[in-house]
Amino acid sequence: MNPLSAHSQPPPSGSIPPSAPMAADFSSVEDVESFASIPEGVYLCKITDVRDGLSRDGSTRWALRLEVVDGDYAGRTAGWDGITWSDRGLRRVKHVLDKLGFDVSGRLEVHRGDLLGRQARVQFTLEEREDPLTGIKQVRLRVPYLGYSTAAQPASPF
Repeated sequence: MNPLSAHSQPPPSGSIPPSAPMAADFSSVEDVESFASIPEGVYLCKITDVRDGLSRDGSTRWALRLEVVDGDYAGRTAGWDGITWSDRGLRRVKHVLDKLGFDVSGRLEVHRGDLLGRQARVQFTLEEREDPLTGIKQVRLRVPYLGYSTAAQPASPF
């Protein structure tokens, strides 16, 4: 005698078995899009991509893709940062290039490809914004103004 009754036989291949209904209280669930792939903190990162763009004032802006080099998050994109080649942005450009190992004591000619593979310790902090089009909160990692330090030393907390 078959121990399975007609009602308890497995479903045919490819069909979805019946299940209990699902229930959830969504009143406490925030509408937040998170683009943070790692926890905030300081990570040894390398530059794996540099993209040309323009800032709001029309100055050249390089977007830097920062990938974690070691630890539990090795290989993950930590985030993107940018340096803007304008009079106002040159102080930060100098800081970032210095921490990436370039000699910024005088005149320097650098191509975006020269940054690829360069390493630094980079501080990432969470930033929450509301998307003006959708009204949904977005969480992203950002690099503070002076959030870079040489690969051999920790990043400044300021």
